[in-house]
Amino acid sequence: MKIAALYDIHGNLPALDALLKELEQVQPDLIVVGGDIVSGPMPGQTLQRLSQLGEKMRAIRGNADREVVMMFDGQPINRLYPPALSETDYEVMSWIAGQLTRSQRDFLATLSEQFVVQVEGLGRVVFCHATVRNDEELFTPITPEERLRIIFSSDEPQIVVCGHTHIQFERSVGKTRIINAGSVGMPYAAQPGAYWLLLSSEGYEFRYTAYNGQAAAQEILASGYPQAHDFAENNVLTIPTLDEAAEHFERIAVAYESQRS
Repeated sequence: MKIAALYDIHGNLPALDALLKELEQVQPDLIVVGGDIVSGPMPGQTLQRLSQLGEKMRAIRGNADREVVMMFDGQPINRLYPPALSETDYEVMSWIAGQLTRSQRDFLATLSEQFVVQVEGLGRVVFCHATVRNDEELFTPITPEERLRIIFSSDEPQIVVCGHTHIQFERSVGKTRIINAGSVGMPYAAQPGAYWLLLSSEGYEFRYTAYNGQAAAQEILASGYPQAHDFAENNVLTIPTLDEAAEHFERIAVAYESQRS
């Protein structure tokens, strides 16, 4: 059994299209979409493209998907982790929600937080967005092991596949192997592209799919997305490095834990 894990697409349709083209050769039995699907320049088109995958696709909910549904419904949005939503954030999220049909909103609203499957050779594999505890929790390649033990305590061997921080990495704690699949649409890595994960009975492999950044940037600029220029410049043409992102998210996580204690 082969499973392609596609996380944090963030409405980057050109990146998704390039990756799905590669999957025509890979021929996975299952495609797991790991949340934060629509929060970006082409939300409706991205959902429409994923719907064409039919029964081969399973999706779980990310924090951004949850917030877009709340915006669609006119509900207040509160976050566990800083920063709080700014006025600009609200404007952007309102635009994203406005691009969705009612049926697309309903699809996002019915997504579960986890998907669990048994894979021969790997055992129990849990797909979640951020952590097994909630869809916002932060951890990174440099998170201390003692905090990881609190987040991922388990009495049974398992693999947990996650995303949220857009960084490809893996950690182990106790009987749990934790694998971050990276991000299709907004990666933090050495070079621009679509980052994803391939699992099979033989193991797992971090994957990378290159695509035409200049052409993608033009599509994004024509999308009407309020932050199209920033998205194209900082997520498609150039991207933050893994180390920069890890340090940034770790600072946020430490600050949050300090406030709680």
